[in-house]
Amino acid sequence: MKDRYETPFTARYSSDEMSALFSADTRYRTWRKLWLALATAEKALGLPITDEQLAEMKAHLTDVDYDVVAAREREVKHDVMAHLYAFGKAAPTAAGIMHLGATSCYVTDNADLVIYKEALLLVKKELTTAIKALWTFADKYKALPTLGYTHYQPAQLVTVGKRATLWLQDLVTDLKDLDLLLADLKFLGCRGTTGTEASFMELFEGDEDKIDRMNAMLASSFGFRECVDVCGQTYPRKTDSRILKVLSGIAESAAKFATDIRLLQHDGEVAEGFGAKQVGSSAMPYKSNPMHAERICALSRYLMTDVMNASLTASSQWFERTLDDSANRRIAMCEGFLAADAILRLVADLAAGLVVNEKVILNRVKDYLPFIATENILMEGVKRGGDRQALHEIIREASLRAKKKIAAGEKADLLSDLAGDRAFGMTKEEMEKVLDPALYTGRSAAQTSAYLAKIKSIADAGEAPARIDI
Repeated sequence: MKDRYETPFTARYSSDEMSALFSADTRYRTWRKLWLALATAEKALGLPITDEQLAEMKAHLTDVDYDVVAAREREVKHDVMAHLYAFGKAAPTAAGIMHLGATSCYVTDNADLVIYKEALLLVKKELTTAIKALWTFADKYKALPTLGYTHYQPAQLVTVGKRATLWLQDLVTDLKDLDLLLADLKFLGCRGTTGTEASFMELFEGDEDKIDRMNAMLASSFGFRECVDVCGQTYPRKTDSRILKVLSGIAESAAKFATDIRLLQHDGEVAEGFGAKQVGSSAMPYKSNPMHAERICALSRYLMTDVMNASLTASSQWFERTLDDSANRRIAMCEGFLAADAILRLVADLAAGLVVNEKVILNRVKDYLPFIATENILMEGVKRGGDRQALHEIIREASLRAKKKIAAGEKADLLSDLAGDRAFGMTKEEMEKVLDPALYTGRSAAQTSAYLAKIKSIADAGEAPARIDI
């Protein structure tokens, strides 16, 4: 429908797979699976539920009649009761045993947890794909000297690959945080109106072991190792905060990477891949903008602010339950995942398509290398009998003269200036011998190789990123 607002995440940015996870069909079919799992566990523990009732429920897990739901919700003003009514209409012999002992949060909260877990696994898959793309890039350029920057001012040389390991390390840290979160993610179970399981004490006639077994069965049915230890009516909203903080951490790393690429593209050293038919500007045909890097920064900014929704919600829940979390969570949680999905797809695509302009990099290195090499020239001058302090002053003054020429648009020749001073006892040719860029990258290549070897198993787990058109 073009006459209604639709979120740009599903229309432009996010994958079909992530969008489908947060669709109405996924949510409400999961509710029905939860109702079936509860009835199955209750039957196994001795409650009067028949195989026929379970079979009828199972036969209608996916055929949600949204017209029936909508009509019923207009009457009762309660979405869970409307869906329960529609499920009962589809499976009438089981209608009387559905939702037995449960609250609405049994289906709403547990369904959210099931969907979030699947979404986190998808994020993990996309994160490892991005890591693989950057790993490959870093390995290819591990020994290519480039100008390093501190304060965005020229500094000592690094290598293109070494710089990429800084981006990689951030993403690997995010992957570790994500794995810790997944390992600790717990199911709510069926815990009652205030988390005391009082209704099940009634149903199971005080048999607490059966209640524990029921919740263990429910958790296992949906791939969780255990339920939360204690709760109110809902699972702790701290869980949502933890999830969005991990997703926000990914956004931080992605924005750092994309910002660096934007700066490097401005300098002409590294650029996004640009399609043969791609248009950079409607007004300036010659432009090739860092579109994907800019989009990563924009979406990352959204996700880094979205995390505040979960933090504020977790901190404002009253006692065992309030409902001021519902509307917020419907928006903040799903859009947090959709944003992370879009960001990671862009990061993988950008990393896989980066163009390194080696001649531009070499020219910039040559421009600044004489300044960088002055320390080595200083040491050599001392070896030849020069006074260290005096030579340092000569270099300082010559460097200032050279920088003034450069600022005036003139050509500066720092080495000729230094070689003209007999205090060094060196010819220009002798000074030029110390201008091999590889002499000034320190352990960059070795550090890169060592780090890439350390995380190779992570990169191997990732998929080669497919180019995307977003």
